[in-house]
Amino acid sequence: MGRWMALEGTEAVAYAMKQIAPDVVAAYPITPQTGIVQTFAQFVADGEVPTEFIQAESEHSALSACVGAAAAGARAMTATSSQGLALMWEILPIAAAMRLPIVMPVVNRALSAPINIHCDHSDSMGARDTGWIQIYSENAQEAYDNTLQAVRIAEHPQVRLPVMVMQDGFITSHAVERVWVEDDDAVRAFLGTYQPACTLLNFERPLTFGALDFYDYYFEHKRHQVEAMRRAKDAILEVAEDFARRFGRRYGLFETYQLEDAEAAVVVLSSTAGTARVAVDNLRRMGWRVGLLKLRVYRPFPDHEIIAALRHLRAIGVMDRAIAFGALENGGPLWLDLLAAAHRHGLHIPIADYVFGLGGRDITPSEIEGIFTDLMQIADRGAVTRPVTYVGVRGELPLPSPAEWSLWIPEATMAGD
Repeated sequence: MGRWMALEGTEAVAYAMKQIAPDVVAAYPITPQTGIVQTFAQFVADGEVPTEFIQAESEHSALSACVGAAAAGARAMTATSSQGLALMWEILPIAAAMRLPIVMPVVNRALSAPINIHCDHSDSMGARDTGWIQIYSENAQEAYDNTLQAVRIAEHPQVRLPVMVMQDGFITSHAVERVWVEDDDAVRAFLGTYQPACTLLNFERPLTFGALDFYDYYFEHKRHQVEAMRRAKDAILEVAEDFARRFGRRYGLFETYQLEDAEAAVVVLSSTAGTARVAVDNLRRMGWRVGLLKLRVYRPFPDHEIIAALRHLRAIGVMDRAIAFGALENGGPLWLDLLAAAHRHGLHIPIADYVFGLGGRDITPSEIEGIFTDLMQIADRGAVTRPVTYVGVRGELPLPSPAEWSLWIPEATMAGD
């Protein structure tokens, strides 16, 4: 039987790693991820897990060690944040292109400069196109569950790609929550025994890893990665279904809240979903038909499923905790992906972007209510006049609140009648 435990988000991930018992963990501490590898290192030192723990001299070296271990057939894991993930940049596409099922928890933290240790998604969003699967977690329970599932996803024979599992720095990584931890034997049964498809140590079948690859084969190898990422979506759902069957907690590509009859909705990642639910509930009590979609899987991007879930709306707001500098309107990456998906699938609904929370700045329910107010105005106009709004930044035009909007909009329209 499992049991409830009071755990910080980093401790929940470390406990999942203890149950996974990877052959090799190579890591370097960086705030706010440090709690993961520190807690896990203590498990190793106390003899509670037989993992070979490598304290590398940098994050670049840590992921390089994981690449070597995984190529040799080991289950390998690491963890990082912010500049640490940036320092790994050279190795990220190597791990993906070599089809190594490395699992890496990432505690989201703003990229420097200026130096900042608090949450935004600029680190993982900067790595979104390196060939790694990306899964985002709202709370400590999801971080624990997603880490366990990530191992099965990465090792799936139709996938064999590395996986990042995100949670928000300090917001959930250092908050103590009640987490249901499964029994060790049940987790081991769920994970199974890792059977690598090929290894450096198989002397009966000698292989070359990371060889020089010119125009004669490089393109084909990239195309193979595309197919692996395409197949990952089905594998993620397959693993989630088995997880639900064994443990009773159900996951998908995303989660919706009050979306079925909504006129306007926001699309969010990670911990902000909890704040957005409060805003939705507040407005629902006023008669507003609003909802939200919390995206769990960002890579591969589930465009068909998202568009199907949002097609009935009159206006969509994307909440981005990162900026794609120099891209369309200097908006966020999630907005850009949703715009592309809407265009591809013929969705002609106004979609606005709301960049928020950079460097850990709080986002409040009232600010999200202001976003919904803006979206209802967009729905009435049938068009977006301000594509990107920077919410909560000093000097930016404030969004109207529901109370302010109610001064001039008919009550029946507010209630969606």
